[in-house]
Amino acid sequence: MTEQPPAAAARPAEYRIDDLAHLSGATVRTIRAYQDRGLLPRPERRGRANVYGTAHLARLRQIADLLDRGYTLASIKELLQAWDAGLDLGGVLGLVAEIDGPWTDEQASRISRTDLDAAFGGASDEAAVAEAVELGVLERLPGRDDEFLVPSPQELAVAAELHSAGVPLPAISAHLRELRGQVEHIASRFLDFTTEHLFRQFLDHPPTDAEAAEAAALVRRLRPLAQQTVDAELARAMRTLATRYLRRHLNEALPAELHGPRATAPPAGSGPVTDPRTATDPNPAPGPAPEAPAGPGPQPATSACFGADAEAVALPADAVAAVRALVGPEHTAAFIAAAARREVQARTMDALVPNGPHAPPEGATDADPRTESPPGT
Repeated sequence: MTEQPPAAAARPAEYRIDDLAHLSGATVRTIRAYQDRGLLPRPERRGRANVYGTAHLARLRQIADLLDRGYTLASIKELLQAWDAGLDLGGVLGLVAEIDGPWTDEQASRISRTDLDAAFGGASDEAAVAEAVELGVLERLPGRDDEFLVPSPQELAVAAELHSAGVPLPAISAHLRELRGQVEHIASRFLDFTTEHLFRQFLDHPPTDAEAAEAAALVRRLRPLAQQTVDAELARAMRTLATRYLRRHLNEALPAELHGPRATAPPAGSGPVTDPRTATDPNPAPGPAPEAPAGPGPQPATSACFGADAEAVALPADAVAAVRALVGPEHTAAFIAAAARREVQARTMDALVPNGPHAPPEGATDADPRTESPPGT
């Protein structure tokens, strides 16, 4: 057998830009753009030609793989710089993957155009669909005009429920835009907060593989905290503000006679109309009488009147103070009037029931001391 001579050492592969584009699947324009952005090393210059090597081809394939995994070009550039600096790209990739991963357990779904129209009243609204696509509530599927991807089914369900309750679609879209801006501000503040106190130690230098793994573990621990905090604070704010809204609108809806002396002016000669917040005890302790103010104007408060045709009633100061502390000064008059009406109604109903708690006992006269008004009222 004749011994074959040793094979010549393989020469490194060299490519012109057209050949590199064909092998990598990228266009010539994309390769040049990557060079301009610092993602791809410059080629070797030989005479009037640019020559690329296997390192360029490997880098283009790396970029394509990272793009397919959802990374942005800016993130890819940072990763590749870490790789070029001699760091283990696996740890850095793990950190970036943790940050770029889903921040919710909600799973995306698909919805047909027919079901979408049915969820919003059955009418087809192209403008509303375009608005939803622009906001990211819906995503178009390539080659499919009759089906959409729904990144957040919960968000779409909320919009459908609001619309079925009578809210116009443009108002829902406008509200979502406003809400999104406010929530992005909250997310930005949370990131600033955690960066200042937790992640700054990893950001002032390219992280080692161990540091990247530690940072990724921190992200996993903190991921649910932002949503939990917002959920708790939103519930607290809704409870507080909803109570205020309800009180305000109920007060506005009360009959005029329950709004206190500021609602209507009394007719001439009907007696003083005073606020129960300043009413005094009808049986004050002995002492000098207060001086009357000079000139026209309201006299010192000794009674309260609710409405133009009401009778002035003296109220104990401690009782008025207790009501004011309970419902606030602006609701004191209405509360006292409503409480009095409710008591009168309760006594009237009880009197209609034999042996009720307020029914007069057998043999009692009409002047029952339980219902007789005290002197002086």
